[in-house]
Amino acid sequence: MDNKVSIEVSGLGKQVSDAGGTLSILQDIDFTVAAGSALAITGSSGSGKSTLLGLMAGLDVPSTGTVRIAGQDLFALDEDGRAQLRARHVGFVFQSFQLLPNLTALENVMLPLELAGSSARTAAEAMLRRVGLSERLHHYPRTLSGGEQQRVSLARAFVVQPDLLFADEPTGSLDAATGETVVDLMFDLHREHGTTLVLVTHDAQLAARCGRQLILSAGRMVD
Repeated sequence: MDNKVSIEVSGLGKQVSDAGGTLSILQDIDFTVAAGSALAITGSSGSGKSTLLGLMAGLDVPSTGTVRIAGQDLFALDEDGRAQLRARHVGFVFQSFQLLPNLTALENVMLPLELAGSSARTAAEAMLRRVGLSERLHHYPRTLSGGEQQRVSLARAFVVQPDLLFADEPTGSLDAATGETVVDLMFDLHREHGTTLVLVTHDAQLAARCGRQLILSAGRMVD
């Protein structure tokens, strides 16, 4: 893969079978995402957006096609290999925050560094300061507002200096004003770190902030 291409998706499809037959969730998806760019994946509910994101991250396995990240075919790797690739290259931000409730904000941000065997506390403290939470280091998620929890999630994602950030409806659980603050911060960090951003959203205004939009309808790309 050309070193200017961060992600390459080729012929991607996903079908599932049940008692009623075979359901096609995604069909014939082809695109590339340049390193450092921002792509929004949009479409109505049930269009296949989150399925596509999961396949791009190697969290699910396609029925057909390939995804390449950093030159590596994700599905030539086993599950452990995909997990190792994600640990080296990928950060995540989810609608539901996905913070560990029994860890403080600082411990949540330290965790991916510790799992990678890296020095954790200083970097985690610095990243929490960057997202405006220097006074919340030792607070547990249940004592933080939704906006603060999502800022912890951003700090956790960016502290590992990921090449790619996958964000699935990052403002879906937030009110409009808080969501705008979180989105501003996410795009600032995306630019500061040169991180490639792939964003799933229903929000047209949020999608418009990305350099490119990919629209899905009934599992297919819309031109």
